[in-house]
Amino acid sequence: MFKISAHLDNSQNLHDISLTTNHNTHTITIAPRAAGFGSSANGGELLFLALATCYCNDIYREAAKQNIQVYRVEVEVNGEFDEAPGSVAQNITYRATVEAQASQSAILALMRHTDTVAEIQNTLRQGMSVQLIEAVAIPRG
Repeated sequence: MFKISAHLDNSQNLHDISLTTNHNTHTITIAPRAAGFGSSANGGELLFLALATCYCNDIYREAAKQNIQVYRVEVEVNGEFDEAPGSVAQNITYRATVEAQASQSAILALMRHTDTVAEIQNTLRQGMSVQLIEAVAIPRG
């Protein structure tokens, strides 16, 4: 089992992100919003990036199991959100291109198989409970 966490620390002109899987931590850079507070990337964009990243990484993982050498993966995820706060994503689709040392039919079979084992895709397809388990308020002044 993989234990995964994401940590975000945001204040004016500061947007620090660290990601951890099984005690291996790394950072990614996403600039703060131009106004100084918040992230320049919104949650929907990052959700779609998670879908694209998962499929990309899983292509390489599943290809290795089949002794297929992959040279390039391109994934584009699209979808919509209503403008109302709290709305859920709709019409999420993705397309992928994989360049590999294999026949076209073997690459397509790899791509279809990977779609069935991509963890983020499967999580969204099944739905998942998300809970705020602690809220800490720090008053100033």
